[in-house]
Amino acid sequence: MHSKQLGKHLKDVFFGGNWTASNLNEQLKNVSWQEATTQVYDLNTIAVLTYHINYFVEAIIPVLKGNALTANDKFSFDCPNISSEEEWDTLKTKAINNAETLSKLIENLENDVLSHHFYDEKYGNYYRNILGLIEHTHYHLGQIVILKKIIQYKGEK
Repeated sequence: MHSKQLGKHLKDVFFGGNWTASNLNEQLKNVSWQEATTQVYDLNTIAVLTYHINYFVEAIIPVLKGNALTANDKFSFDCPNISSEEEWDTLKTKAINNAETLSKLIENLENDVLSHHFYDEKYGNYYRNILGLIEHTHYHLGQIVILKKIIQYKGEK
């Protein structure tokens, strides 16, 4: 795979143009902060999933800039309390802006870097980590779509 293609693939899951015909930016646009924080059964909320997706995007950016990997999976669901539209908008904007930044960084990688170890040999190579992030985002995007449908359907009744 070519770095430009991987960068586009990441951009597509956030902004559209992928095979699923769904993207995070569009799905989050008409979700209110109340809906984003609505608990359905014992599942993660839309806000928590948005935070979680962004956590890993934000973790990879410094690595692609030549810095250390400092993220820890155990903190990836530690979403701050969202209690206003402004706080929800801030989280969404941060996630979208970070996705744009990361997609550009990926597109600008030299192709041979994709086979290099990602920060540490134990994490595998860049290709594995970037593709994993894209798959991870699609997985949680699907959850967000289902939660949104459940929450907004309840609101229509």
